[in-house]
Amino acid sequence: MVLENINKTGDIKKVSSSQYDILAREIRQFLIEKVSKTGGHLASNLGVVELTMALHLVFNLPEDKIIWDVGHQSYVHKILTGRKEGFDELRQFGGMSGFPKRNESASDAFNTGHSSTSISAGLGLVQARDLLGQSHSVVSVIGDGSLTGGMAYEAMNNAARLKTNFIIVLNDNEMSISRNIGGVSKHLSDIRTASSYTNLKNQVTKQLEQVPGIGKKMIKRISKTKSSLKQLLVSEMLFENMGLTYLGPVSGHDIHELKHMFNLAKRVQGPVVVHVVTKKGKGYFPAEQNPSAYHGVSSFDIETGCPKKKKTMPSWTDVFSRKLCQLARTDDKIVAITAAMPQGTGLDSFQRKFPNRFFDVGIAEEHAVTFAAGLAAGGLKPVFAVYSSFLQRGYDQLVHDIGLQHLPVVFAIDRAGLVGSDGETHQGIFDLSFLSTIPEMIVCAPKNQYELEDMLEYAFKQDGPVAIRYPRGNTWQGLKEYRQPIETGKSEIIVHDRDILLLAVGSMVETAMKVRENLVKEGYHASVVNVRFVNPFNYECLRAMLCTHPLVVTMEENIYTGGYGEKVASFIGRVGVETIVLPFAIPDVYVEHGDVNTLKEFIGLDVNHLTQAILDVVPFIQFDQENIKIKTDA
Repeated sequence: MVLENINKTGDIKKVSSSQYDILAREIRQFLIEKVSKTGGHLASNLGVVELTMALHLVFNLPEDKIIWDVGHQSYVHKILTGRKEGFDELRQFGGMSGFPKRNESASDAFNTGHSSTSISAGLGLVQARDLLGQSHSVVSVIGDGSLTGGMAYEAMNNAARLKTNFIIVLNDNEMSISRNIGGVSKHLSDIRTASSYTNLKNQVTKQLEQVPGIGKKMIKRISKTKSSLKQLLVSEMLFENMGLTYLGPVSGHDIHELKHMFNLAKRVQGPVVVHVVTKKGKGYFPAEQNPSAYHGVSSFDIETGCPKKKKTMPSWTDVFSRKLCQLARTDDKIVAITAAMPQGTGLDSFQRKFPNRFFDVGIAEEHAVTFAAGLAAGGLKPVFAVYSSFLQRGYDQLVHDIGLQHLPVVFAIDRAGLVGSDGETHQGIFDLSFLSTIPEMIVCAPKNQYELEDMLEYAFKQDGPVAIRYPRGNTWQGLKEYRQPIETGKSEIIVHDRDILLLAVGSMVETAMKVRENLVKEGYHASVVNVRFVNPFNYECLRAMLCTHPLVVTMEENIYTGGYGEKVASFIGRVGVETIVLPFAIPDVYVEHGDVNTLKEFIGLDVNHLTQAILDVVPFIQFDQENIKIKTDA
């Protein structure tokens, strides 16, 4: 096997060109076998095998820098930089990340996880290189999907000023841009990057500039003629018009052509775009047929392509999808927005049933938020379904375009809290904090699938913005009988007892009920409150419960700073009671990848750790107080 000889960065350069295709096949087989066991991003990595090989053959890592946009397609890069053994624990707690990590390898030039960032990061690395007098290459690899994000265009606009080399590889696995003139484009690429052509062009320009009166006019006329010719021959002029040299398109599965094109790109004195056309899922038939289904997968059977674990319960996403379609059937003002994730957010069903009321804006969360604001201002009822981690990108728009105008937009925030294997960049642990800073933004979290349905009905009746956050995975089926009407800012008292008050947000209600069972077994009394609303804060409920509960415990899947527990602690401090507050939240750290239950146990948010932490405190609590006095004006 050729792959056996790839054990560290640079080993691929020892492989003979006659063995390139063999190595590509072996890498694909390796990826299929490993990801079928651990889960991960499959289709995108199968599509960039030859592209990644060519990059490693032409460039010298770690001296040269490669930035992978999003980064989920970096598995081949990890194989070629000596990390094959890490795939046995891919995306598992303590194991190798599914994304580039600078602390994993010197060959990982930049950490990524969200889209449309690679050109900005690459440009920064280029400027740093030039200022420090260095000469290495910098390559930003970006997909056509990521190119829908506005940040990419901001970076390209800025990059046009460069006078030194910066290579942008456009990995196009979706559109067929200019395939019919690929030969002409290759010819123009060769001519444009030849040193003799570049030198001649510069010499002619300098000579014409010195001709009095007509020199600049002649340069302008020649430039127009040249542009017209290129427009005729090459249909994609976007990059050239922005001031970037365009090379391609080139097959992303022809290593020899890719090497040739990258070597050409290294000659360009300025920013250059190399347009590479690839097939997502290449080499594995199920992934080729349905690449979106194999974008991110759990463990699966290689022969059939079917997941090994069968779903037995509806997911939170399923419940949202079903209820939204039900509401839309009776209200034609309801419209839905996704940022390139109709399947992930459950909007694919809405898209099929209401195609004219469905909008996929691409990977452009900032635009999606303001677009939703425009829809609401126009009299519609928009819902933007988005992963918690990705909504962070639209914070300014949430404040400026939604909050200030108090527009009725519903934010269905999926993957809130710990999401697991994708790690730091995808954990949805900041939304309660950043959403609660926006005045009059209603922020709520359901305890089970039934409450999610009720909250959606409630949200579409409001005249201002509502954010509903719910976790990844299957819904909790408990407390079916507790379905009190949803009222703005009102919590739900599930167990009304005394002594220990357990205040739980959303997914943590299930945990709180189990903790209470443990406390009762130990002989203690405990109340359980389903918080429901983090904003507005339910001061009345807490004030009333404080009188008989000298120990208050808060539970949330959100960082502590800015979260619900901090609000409770602040309120209790203001009312001046001698009540102990135990706020259980995610520490103010970035949480690594791993199974959600493992992560909860690691940070102490599982039932056993929470129970023990409370039991460690109760010996110091005086539980026989008749009434705890509080300030009524606080």
